[in-house]
Amino acid sequence: MVSFEKAAKMLMQHHGVAVSASTSRRQTEALGACAEVVQNEQAEEVLHDSNTDEDMMSDKVEKQVISSDGSYISLRNKVYAEVKTAVIGEVQENKKRSKQRPDQDVKMVNITYFSRMINSERFAELATGEVARRGFLHVRHACAVADGAEWIQDFIAAHRADAVRILDFYHAASYLSDIAGHVRNAGTTLPESWLEEQLHELKHQGPKKVLEEIHRLLKDHSQIEDIKKFVNYLQKREKMMHYPGFRAQGWPIGSGSVESANTHVVQSRMDGPGMHWESRNVNPMLALRTGECNDRWEETRNQAFRHRLAERQSSRLARQKKRYEQIQQNVKKTMLRILFLSSLHQPKTKEISVPSSQADPVSSSPCASHTKKTCRPAPSHPWRRYSHAKK
Repeated sequence: MVSFEKAAKMLMQHHGVAVSASTSRRQTEALGACAEVVQNEQAEEVLHDSNTDEDMMSDKVEKQVISSDGSYISLRNKVYAEVKTAVIGEVQENKKRSKQRPDQDVKMVNITYFSRMINSERFAELATGEVARRGFLHVRHACAVADGAEWIQDFIAAHRADAVRILDFYHAASYLSDIAGHVRNAGTTLPESWLEEQLHELKHQGPKKVLEEIHRLLKDHSQIEDIKKFVNYLQKREKMMHYPGFRAQGWPIGSGSVESANTHVVQSRMDGPGMHWESRNVNPMLALRTGECNDRWEETRNQAFRHRLAERQSSRLARQKKRYEQIQQNVKKTMLRILFLSSLHQPKTKEISVPSSQADPVSSSPCASHTKKTCRPAPSHPWRRYSHAKK
């Protein structure tokens, strides 16, 4: 995924379509918002479907590993926010070992990612879509390699409470290094090879002697709060540091895959020089980014396009319905107004009372009485005379 400015230039060079960088940004963020909605809906379907069948991939894959971690990106107004990332992969024997890591027995392959800038509880819910897609919920052997953050442990428990939990070896090594640094700063001399010896012991023999050694240092420097905090951290995670047993079972002991994802998936696109994001645009961009990094770009794009088309049709129908209802209301108001005005201008008839002395001659006249009944001239009327009629 490239910057918006470069995307606009590529459109012009390869397709002859001239768009501005702002248009490229606006359209990309709109498409990303649709992709985010689709991915969230997929996760909600898995969460509400209690009869989810085992994924097809879970029948072919024996062992899968999940790792989680967080990285920071810059938002507007000089605010930094954490983006959480989950990595899911298959375990495979490492036949081609590098010079940097000759002891790496296994490695992760077929890796996919899920990233969001959201609280840990919601992240665990939304990641269910990708977790279920990979078949991690039903794979026979599951493992979770990560640092000891509490939200990560809750994340693992939400998906596979029975997964083998391993504290990232390099994370444990950093705590041992910090302990050694504080002890030396306090004036105590430690051999130069102390850290290397402890790491070798931890990797090949387990945490027992290492924990005894750091407890001895804590006893000599009980006044240093940081040493106490580091020692308690490692002691609490003793069960997650039995690295010889984990290696014998064929599990990786490092979470380098998720550390690499923080750089490759998130920061390479979201934390470039001079980048400061609006918070509402972060998750849409992450939805597109993970779609590309998971080799599902066409699927992600097509799903987003279909959702945007359906959204536009729904919006158009809603506008039409609103206009129709407004027209109906206007017609009703007009008819009521017409009826009201017609009732105001309707002519009113008045009855004029005639005295009985004046009414008698009129009523006694034979012509009048005949006219009242037949509306024709009386026989004695001049028009009825024969001589006049012949003329």
